[in-house]
Amino acid sequence: MMKRVLEPEVMNDPDQVLAYAQADFEEENQSFVDQFFTRYPGLENPHILDLGCGPGDIPIRMARRHATCRVTGIDASQPMIAYAEQAVQKAGLQERVQFLCQRFQDVNLSSPPDAIISNSLVHHVPNPLRFWYSMKMLPKPGSPVLIMDLLRPESPEAAQAIVDEQAASEPEQLRQDFYHSLLAAFTEDEVAAHLAELNLSRLFVDVPDDRHWVVYGQVF
Repeated sequence: MMKRVLEPEVMNDPDQVLAYAQADFEEENQSFVDQFFTRYPGLENPHILDLGCGPGDIPIRMARRHATCRVTGIDASQPMIAYAEQAVQKAGLQERVQFLCQRFQDVNLSSPPDAIISNSLVHHVPNPLRFWYSMKMLPKPGSPVLIMDLLRPESPEAAQAIVDEQAASEPEQLRQDFYHSLLAAFTEDEVAAHLAELNLSRLFVDVPDDRHWVVYGQVF
């Protein structure tokens, strides 16, 4: 198994941001949203915190799926937040979806959220324990969580094969970012070890396909 290769923690490069914001993640993002509400039915007026919200597609889908939820999206990239704010205004959901340009380590809400989600942030984080600690401390006790990210392949060649198979027709900038993200990702065993170190015993790790891991459960 190859060692992890870090990539920048914040995506601020205009070309990177544009490529990511214009990419078609509809199927993956909707599946993530559906999985959350399938795992945690019956939530009443929940305030959901999205760490690493990017251009805002998942928070908007959350609000469309659940008529009474509120979503706060956090991202450290100002260009990403700018895209997110434009998208939520276009969707007409700005009363229930808001965005803050902050690092996840600096989030300080007026009241703790009822749930935490995150898709594709963890591989950007140099020290993953800081992410899991924030996720543990931010929400109310017993809050449901759903975290998804990429799964690191065994070799650079395997990573390139995934890029060639899954993103053959995507712009070159997005293909390069996908490749570097795979190299920066964590394995299932590493994620399990991080959860154990922080005594997050109510969280479980699953590997739904050959390129993602998912963490779900409740934080206390």
